[in-house]
Amino acid sequence: MVTTETYDLIVIGAGAVGENVADRAVQGGLTVAIVETELVGGECSYWACMPSKALLRSGAALRAAENVAGAREAVTGILDPAAVFKRRNAVVNEWNDESQVDWVAGAGITLVRGYARFTAPKELDVTNEQGEVTHLVARHAITVSTGSAALLPDIPGLADSGPWTSRDATSSQVVPKRLAILGGGVVGCEMATAYASLGSDVTLLSRSGLLSNQEPFAGELVRDSLIGLGARVSIGVSPTAVKRNGAGGEVTITLDDGGTLVVDEILVAIGRSPRTGDLGLEAIGLKPNQWLVTDDTLLVLDENGAPLEGDWLYATGDVNHRALLTHQGKYQARAAGDVIAARALGNKLSVEPWGAHVATADHESVPQVTFTDPEVASVGLTEAAAKKAGYSVRAVEYDISWVAGASVTSENYVGRAKAVVDEKRQVLLGVTFVGQDVGELIHSATIAVVGEVPLNRLWHAVPSYPTLSEVWLRLLETYGRDNSSF
Repeated sequence: MVTTETYDLIVIGAGAVGENVADRAVQGGLTVAIVETELVGGECSYWACMPSKALLRSGAALRAAENVAGAREAVTGILDPAAVFKRRNAVVNEWNDESQVDWVAGAGITLVRGYARFTAPKELDVTNEQGEVTHLVARHAITVSTGSAALLPDIPGLADSGPWTSRDATSSQVVPKRLAILGGGVVGCEMATAYASLGSDVTLLSRSGLLSNQEPFAGELVRDSLIGLGARVSIGVSPTAVKRNGAGGEVTITLDDGGTLVVDEILVAIGRSPRTGDLGLEAIGLKPNQWLVTDDTLLVLDENGAPLEGDWLYATGDVNHRALLTHQGKYQARAAGDVIAARALGNKLSVEPWGAHVATADHESVPQVTFTDPEVASVGLTEAAAKKAGYSVRAVEYDISWVAGASVTSENYVGRAKAVVDEKRQVLLGVTFVGQDVGELIHSATIAVVGEVPLNRLWHAVPSYPTLSEVWLRLLETYGRDNSSF
């Protein structure tokens, strides 16, 4: 028997992004159902942001202590992998979503468990594990917040070798003796850092330089760090074939330079693909397995660049490919939940750039932290991206180790900062920090970039001494006060 339920808004995907869409819409006065096939809380809570950072933290804390006299003498032994995994397991609540389910109920959101498929505009069938079907009808809107999955390249034998994806790497209860990682992006570099810290013999293979979307020095410093941790980093090398020797056996990787690599596990971290393959998008005139392109109010656009008839379908988070970051997805979710409620109730919209109902920051003001050691924190445009966008730019760099706060933080501080300036408007287009603890610096840069704070005003934002934040003053001095507009 099929039961039918009707809500103002239906959200597909109860991860951090979907939860925020639903919550904002409920606060705006709408009735909302949220559909989830796995754990409520989603990828970030159980297989991405939280477990990966838990795995990385122990190694970072140990090295921080080893670089400060007094603390160094108190450190005995090496990392205990079992203890690290136990702490990671606690961070993800042992992969139990009971607390998240309670939050959803407390927020006034109806949770529907099962697989959702479109049957018509504003209509879904949700099938649970018992095969029972609930037909959901939306009065006003449906939001797709299904996220992304690891992309598996078409390398002969790879799929049959049982490769790790990011989920396997962040949820493993054992440290492989030998680990190969394909991909030099954020996931590849973070997991290389984590598993090298845990004692694995790590080999990182990357077609291009590490963290290629960042300023070049970021990838270079991370590469040096990984080598210092005992990892091997091979740039410009790619697998041509992969074969596992029986179930649970070792993996042999054939490389395009003629060499071979034998490991116990292979982690594929070369990119992401949209989770849209089994949503039944054909029923509403869209193609499956595609990213859902949106406008700045998060309305899904068809192949002609127009919203679907009736302005009813939204997409937030990874699935729209605007910025594959949890915090940026939650930012989109707040805008989407608010604009859905406003449209449903006939309230005034604020859709001008930086308005309450748009995701303007997605374009050129996205912050990101890569939790390698050293950390890489950035916001906005790199120098290369700014020039490509047509800005007249000047970039300045500074060695963070020269800042007094760095010498207090660590006896062996390694780091660098870069600011990219729009010469015409005298505002920052982008900032990058690399070094210990710089993740806590990046929001100051985000405020400066988003707020378009003029450089002549930034001179009056005095950094406390002796902190790492003094790098702000040093960047301004390197740029030169005489070059600012007054």
